[in-house]
Amino acid sequence: MSIRQNTATALLCALLALAGCKSNARSGHDGTEQTRPTAKALGTFSADSAYRYIAEQVAFGPRVPGSDGHKACRDYIVNSLRSFDADTVIVQEASVTAYDGTRLPIANIFAGYNTGQSKRVLLAAHWDTRPWADREDNDSTRNIPILGANDGASGVGVLLEIARNLALKKPSVGVDLLFVDAEDYGRSDGFDRHDDTWCLGSQYWAANMVPYSPENLPVYGILLDMVGGRNARFHYEDFSARNARSPTIKVWSEAEAMGYGDRFIRKVGGATIDDHIVLTRAGIPTTDIIELNNEQTYTFPPTWHTHDDNMDNIDRSSLKAVGETVLNVIYKEKPF
Repeated sequence: MSIRQNTATALLCALLALAGCKSNARSGHDGTEQTRPTAKALGTFSADSAYRYIAEQVAFGPRVPGSDGHKACRDYIVNSLRSFDADTVIVQEASVTAYDGTRLPIANIFAGYNTGQSKRVLLAAHWDTRPWADREDNDSTRNIPILGANDGASGVGVLLEIARNLALKKPSVGVDLLFVDAEDYGRSDGFDRHDDTWCLGSQYWAANMVPYSPENLPVYGILLDMVGGRNARFHYEDFSARNARSPTIKVWSEAEAMGYGDRFIRKVGGATIDDHIVLTRAGIPTTDIIELNNEQTYTFPPTWHTHDDNMDNIDRSSLKAVGETVLNVIYKEKPF
């Protein structure tokens, strides 16, 4: 994914902050705001399991479309979903053209749980990795594909652990998982001028929305991207806050109720080009859980698009905060 200049406004921040309940806030000894949990985890999300699913993806090497690692990871995701008793698993194969003319063989992977329910929620993540380390300072390693432990594998790892939970405890609504391909093959120069070079897999899926029709779209979506960084904090993403306000407030409110208010920050942290934009424009208002206002870089984590995006920089506590929050949101949904 790519990031744009921070476009947050004070008014938007204020409105979003007021939208959530703040009754469980208290002051810590250092003067910072802490959160007193008022909600229990409704699932059995295991950060260790999510971490293992990430490591197993990384073991395939870079997952650039067309590579051996890409093919192996596709089979791994599909087999994992089947082992977690998904009601349906669909692999949408296609060929798309990247901005440099390269033809990319892609596979969007869909799994449905509780498919008899008309009310559905969509969870999504991209599973491909960046074909270059364009943020590396070293010229000799800049053109080598990255492992993408955080940027790609972390969202997938959390979704697979959620799938394991869904097999153990059936939700009241339908829950669909979408693993989109070719998100990270976009141009790194002039992000604002080349939005459509990113998210090629979700663009293809939105044009061919297997298995949905305009009459049975999910009521909202949650995108997970770069959710495993060290001490990751997740601010509101600007496009999500403006165009998927309801699910954004829902997720951040639940995180706060669970005691993760120090992780899910009720302020707009910036805007990014990511799959949530494609999904929202396709009719599924989707919020993006992504670290885009890192305390060190003020944008993405320092490992972004570098060879430091490896297992050494994956944080189980970040995975736990995201996974438990999303599971609670799902399990609290009621049918129509």
